[in-house]
Amino acid sequence: MITLNFRDARPLHEQVRDGLRRLIEAGAIADGEKLPSVRQLAASLAVNPNTIQRAYNELEALGCIASVPGKGSFAKFADHRLDDKRAQFTALARELHVLGMTGEEIETLCKEAIDR
Repeated sequence: MITLNFRDARPLHEQVRDGLRRLIEAGAIADGEKLPSVRQLAASLAVNPNTIQRAYNELEALGCIASVPGKGSFAKFADHRLDDKRAQFTALARELHVLGMTGEEIETLCKEAIDR
């Protein structure tokens, strides 16, 4: 599931957070799937439970998981990533238009990017 590198300069909670986030975004942990409890994951990774709790708190703040009191934490696909990318794309398309590209040229550019 997750491997920790104790020689990595990043704190362990960040490694756990990033590892779980990658698994959720890749679909290895399905949307709505229950995550291991803090104690279970801490035991399996041989780290302090506070490390896992901190990672879970950060994942919840990012919208990657949802915690249900008494039930546990559940994976939640980060829909906000799609919204962020749409906003970035819209801003880029507007910038390209201001720089002189036509709508047709921008559309062609998009189609070429998808076909690659």
